[in-house]
Amino acid sequence: MKTIFCVLALLLAVTAQAQDAYPSKPVRIIVPSAPGGGTDIVARLLGQNLAKTMGQPFVIDNRPGAGNVIGAEVAARAAPDGYTLLMAPSTIAINHIVKKDLPYDVLRDFAPITQMVSLPNVLVVTASLPVRSLAEFIALAKQKPGELTFGSAGIGTAPHLAMELLISATGIELRHVPYKGVAPALTDIIAGRVSCMTVNALSARRHVEAGTLRSLVVTGSERMRDLPNVPAVAETGYPKAQSFQWFGLLAPARTPAPVIARLQAETARALKTPEMRDRLAIEGADPVGSTPAEFAALIRHEMEKWTEVARAANIKPE
Repeated sequence: MKTIFCVLALLLAVTAQAQDAYPSKPVRIIVPSAPGGGTDIVARLLGQNLAKTMGQPFVIDNRPGAGNVIGAEVAARAAPDGYTLLMAPSTIAINHIVKKDLPYDVLRDFAPITQMVSLPNVLVVTASLPVRSLAEFIALAKQKPGELTFGSAGIGTAPHLAMELLISATGIELRHVPYKGVAPALTDIIAGRVSCMTVNALSARRHVEAGTLRSLVVTGSERMRDLPNVPAVAETGYPKAQSFQWFGLLAPARTPAPVIARLQAETARALKTPEMRDRLAIEGADPVGSTPAEFAALIRHEMEKWTEVARAANIKPE
């Protein structure tokens, strides 16, 4: 019996030592989208910062395709040792709405580390639309039910669901025009072929500043620093229309708790540095740095919320 206890003590000591030494080799952060997008920008900022403070390279591995599913599956199937992480966009909490037979279960196969940032959505309209506030937009939509159109990045995407939430909250009727991505949808709104779109502030801001789009409302809980004259949706009397997009750091399920704790602490610290705060502000993103439990609760809440929105809009998985 004494020998067994000695062996167990030795194993525990070796495990603790290995975890204390984490990371002892390069860490891979999978980005489930192409280089240059918001998820990629945030991942590279974090990787550069963590490499300085944790003493190992944090390598970005872009795995785009299938609406972020390919990259997420690679991360879910990776060894749970802290050396493969996933920078997940908020689409990870809505893909179950539009895709049958996902090759992973978000709640079962991932260990949340931290929500990194939050990006409010903005309702933008083509500059030729004769409205300058949400109230005027609602009034026009009710005068012409079904005539105004809204673009999205595709059926069941975050821009689509955010607009469906706004439609439900305000009682208006709009016609959906899905696109294969945010960029072509915004192009047609700028050209006046589509009336409006709900999109994250990162994608909309430069067009608003150029005057090619008009922003009516921010769908977050507060006004944005960079769009101080655009009211938050709660100010306009529709608090149930609040929505935002986010990016968060996940690990494969069963990754050791001490590794998760260190990654969360280091990421939260990085988000407080002037370098990251200033760059994220440029991108229209607010740093968060939540605990693993808080991030897990957010993912569950988002999955339930958007499932209800999709059911009301009769959106079904394919």
